[in-house]
Order: sequence, then structure tokens, then C-alpha cells
Amino acid sequence: MLLPALTDLTDRNDDFRVFLGTGFLVGVVCALVAVATRGERPQFTQKLGFLLVTTVWIIACVIGALPLYFSSVNVSFAGAFFESMSGLTTTGSTVISGLDSLPRGILLWRSLLQWLGGIGIIGMVLLILPSLQAGGLALFHMESSDKSDKVLPRVNQLTGGLIAAYVALTLMCAIAYTSLGMSFFDATNHAMTTMATGGYSTHDASMGYFDDNRILLASTVFMVLAALPFVVYVRAFLPRRFQLWRDPQIVVFLVICLVLSFAIAVTRRIVNDTPFGEALVSSTFNLVSVITTTGYASEDYTLWSNAAIGIFFLASFLGGCAGSTAGGIKANRLVVLFLVVRASFRRLVRPHAIIRLKYGNDDISAQTIQTVTIFFFLFFGTLLMGTVLLTVFGLDLITAFSGTLTALANVGPGFGQIIGPAGNFASLPDPSLWVLSAAMLLGRLELVTVLILFFPSVWAD
Repeated sequence: MLLPALTDLTDRNDDFRVFLGTGFLVGVVCALVAVATRGERPQFTQKLGFLLVTTVWIIACVIGALPLYFSSVNVSFAGAFFESMSGLTTTGSTVISGLDSLPRGILLWRSLLQWLGGIGIIGMVLLILPSLQAGGLALFHMESSDKSDKVLPRVNQLTGGLIAAYVALTLMCAIAYTSLGMSFFDATNHAMTTMATGGYSTHDASMGYFDDNRILLASTVFMVLAALPFVVYVRAFLPRRFQLWRDPQIVVFLVICLVLSFAIAVTRRIVNDTPFGEALVSSTFNLVSVITTTGYASEDYTLWSNAAIGIFFLASFLGGCAGSTAGGIKANRLVVLFLVVRASFRRLVRPHAIIRLKYGNDDISAQTIQTVTIFFFLFFGTLLMGTVLLTVFGLDLITAFSGTLTALANVGPGFGQIIGPAGNFASLPDPSLWVLSAAMLLGRLELVTVLILFFPSVWAD
């Protein structure tokens, strides 16, 4: 909080007192917690891990909401909590309008929330609390769904490598934006929210404010890099460990981005008579922004054509790769689901055949299939329940459904006139914002991590 405080102090904005006061309050509470929890540490268990992950994220969102609530931005606490949750879960939905005239400290705070949320607060905890050891690795898996083999022997080394890659890519992105004409402040903020695949901007028009195809291309490249498994970047510095195509989800993710972007560009060329080169650049940028759950927009793509709307709707479900900062269903689950469906069809034709399911070079276990099946069931079940709840609070069906979807998949913009790419969530009632905040948390923590806490049998012993 000292960074936005210093920014506001430089700009002679009174909000610097809010950041200093809140920072002092949080610092005192943290110091008391540190003193109170000295001594022997509790034994790490899976139940403790689920509880700790969920609790840390909720508390962090409350802390992130405090400066927004007490600042000159006129939002309710539900709106401030929604904004903070949207930031830390890298969703990118917002209840704040008039970004171009907001104090720079608030804009920087929003970007910082997304940047910290991008790598995951649990990743930071792993670096700071090495005493968790094996439990720390389990926490990382709960938060990121990355079940890859051990790249480095110790969890501290893995966490350090992931954070180093994240910081390095953020710096490269900021340098690229600056070299293409963004101001230092805009480049810094957009670099943080690009690598977090969060999508918070310093302007109401988002990336459309800059009106430069070079910036859109650079942003597209870094959004794709942020949506790849960060373990890939750690492997890049290890001898004989860097094999980009060894993970099938990377190939599937890139192919989906290319095919859908090209399809939208073709429809725009045919329906809207847009020059193909221009259509390809803007279509690729906006499609990648949605599929990586970043949420930037260069224009209102819902006005392009019905075909484009359908493709963007499909892209809202997909997401990036597991082990990245992107949300959504994620490409690894899509690969597993496809393999299971294909194997089921083969068994219908050859009932006695022995079919081995392989993900890359590894066999797909029955537990993996069960986990993927449970996730899909919970994802679409939660999507339907959230939609019903929002309609109860007075939202129309399109706004309720797309709002729940964009929150659960951590995408950002929804569909319709209210929460579409050209709108925001400011007009939604507070109860709806609480529901959407819960959906964002569920989506960011992969549903099971949170929902398992509500089963009494988990706590029976």
C-alpha cells in the first residue's frame, strides 16, 4: 500500500492518507498474528490446506477492499469487495467508471491487486514460509491445478523460479509497451494486468484508448505467454528439460486461439466488409483476451456479428493452460475430456478392446478422470445456481447467465448492454455483487477447494 500512497502523495491527492492508515492497520494486525502464532507449528493436513487457501484469499480480498472503500471512489463495501475480489482473482470485472479521471494511486492499487493475484498469494506464502515443505507443494497444487512432475527438487526452488519468471515477463511486457508509445505509468499498470491475465486498465476504453495495432499485437503475445504453464519457463533454464510441446494442453490451447481468431476475422470480412488484416489483428487480440480470461477490449466485439458473438461465448468457457495465471475450464481438462469421450465411443464399437488413455507420455489414471468429471459437474452446476440467484435479485437472464459465467471463469466482461465489453457492473445491486464475488472465488480456487469445506463429513473426525 505504500506504493499507491507515494503515488498519491506525489500527485498531492489526499487518498495517500487512506493507504497509509490502512497499511498501518493491516501491519499491526499482521504483527499481532505473527506474535500469537509463534512456537510449534500445527501438523499440515489436506483439511488444513483447503481451509488455509480459502481463508487467505478471503482475508486478502477484505484487505484489498479497504483502501477502495475509504478512498474518494464512491463505492459501497460490497462494491469495494467485488473490485478487490475481481482484482485478486484476476477476473477484471469492475464497478468503477470514469477511470481516466481517477487518482493514480487507486489505479495503481487495482493493478497491484491483479499482479499479486496473478501468481497466486499462495505462491508468495510458499516463498515466505518454507517450513510448510511438502505441505507447501500441496498448497500450490490446490491453488493452480498444476499436477506436473517435480521440475526442481525443493518447493522453495520451484516457487522462486515461478516468481522470477513472472517478474521477468512483467518487466519485458512493460518495456514493450513503453517502446510502443505508452506512458511509463500506463505501461507499468498494463504490464501487471496483462501478465496476470486480469485486464484492469487505466482507461474506460481499455486497450481501445491507445488505438494502435502494434500495442494490440504486443499485448496478444504477452497474454498468450501468461496463459502457458509457468513451469515451461522454469524448465527453459534447465538442461534437457525444455520441451515446449511435451504438454498436449499447450498445443490445444494455441490451435484453439489460431482457429477461432481466424474464424472471427473471416466472418468480419464477409459480414462487415472489414479489411482482412485489420480484422485479423483486432479479432485475435479480443479473442485471446477472452480465452485467456484477461478481459481487455479494443472495441465492443458484440457488435461485429452474431457468428462472432457465438465464438466469443464459446471462448468464455475455455480458459488457458493449467499452471498459468489464466482461469476458465483450462485446456488440460478439455484434452482429458476429449480422450475419455473418444475412448467411450471406441468401446461401443469394440466392447472387449483394451484402450489405454494417455496424456502426452503419461497414462491417465481413473482418479484423474474422476477429478475432471467432478469439476465439469460442479462448474456447470454452480453456473446454473448462480444464474438463478441473480435472476432472483432482478437481473435479466442474459445478464445473470453471462455475469455468473464471466465470474466463475474469471473472464471479466460479460454479454448484453449492462455488463458487456462496453459496460461494467456498477449498476448491479449489492446482493448480486456478493454472489458474483463468491463465484469469482470459486472459479479462482477451482471450486473443490472451497466447496469441500461445506461438507460436514470432512470435519467429522
